[in-house]
Amino acid sequence: MEIAASVVSVRAGFVRRWGVLPAKEIPMIQELIAAERRELAVVLDGLSPRDWVAPTLCAGWRVPEVVAHMTMPFRFSTGRFVRELVKSGGRFHAMADRVARRDAADLSREALVASLRDNADHLWRPPGGGAEGALSHDVIHGLDITTALGLERRVPPERLEVIFAAMKPKQVKYFGTDLDGVALRADDLDWSYGTGTPLTGAAQDLLLVLCNRRLPAGRLRGEPSARFTTV
Repeated sequence: MEIAASVVSVRAGFVRRWGVLPAKEIPMIQELIAAERRELAVVLDGLSPRDWVAPTLCAGWRVPEVVAHMTMPFRFSTGRFVRELVKSGGRFHAMADRVARRDAADLSREALVASLRDNADHLWRPPGGGAEGALSHDVIHGLDITTALGLERRVPPERLEVIFAAMKPKQVKYFGTDLDGVALRADDLDWSYGTGTPLTGAAQDLLLVLCNRRLPAGRLRGEPSARFTTV
C-alpha cells in the first residue's frame, strides 16, 4: 500500500504541520480541491453495494478504507493525530493503515461519503505539500477507486496540470517507483517525464504510474507497459 501523503516526523513530541494551515496559495487551487471532493462524493454515492466493497489500487484497501483515509484529516485534531501516531511508534504508514481499517469498519458508507462531501472546502494541507499536495492526495486516491472499478471518470486537465507542475523528483522517489529507462508521455496533455523507452497513456494513468500503482491491462502503450500493469 502506498499513501499519497508526506511522512510526518515525531521528535520529542513535535509534529510537523498537520492539519489546517493558513491559506496562502492561489484561491483557484482550493476551488479545484473542493470540486474534486464533491465530484468524487457523487461517484461514491452511485456505487453499487458490490462496488463499494471492491478492492482498489491501494494494495490491501477496499473502497471504504480509501475513503476513510481520505477523510481522516477532517476528523482528526492535531492532538488526536499525535496520539494515533505514537500508538504506531511514529510510523505514519502503519498508523494510516490501522486507522483506515478501523474507521472503515466503524463508520457507515453514508457517513464516510458525507465526510468527503461536507468537507469539500476544508483547508487541510499535507505536511510540506501545500494546496497542491492536498489536491494530489484527493485526485490520486480518487483514481485508486475509479480506475480499479473500471469507471470512465476523467480528471479535468487543469487539476492534473497543477499536480504535475508541483511534482518534484523527491516526491516520485517517495513512492518508490522504478522509472529507470522509461519516458512517460501523456497522450491527452502536454506533459512528459523521464528519458528512455516511451510509455504512453492518459495523463491520469501516468500519474498513477508515478505513484507506483499497477494499472489494469490495456491502459498503457509501449514496451515497458507490462512493468506497470496487473497480470
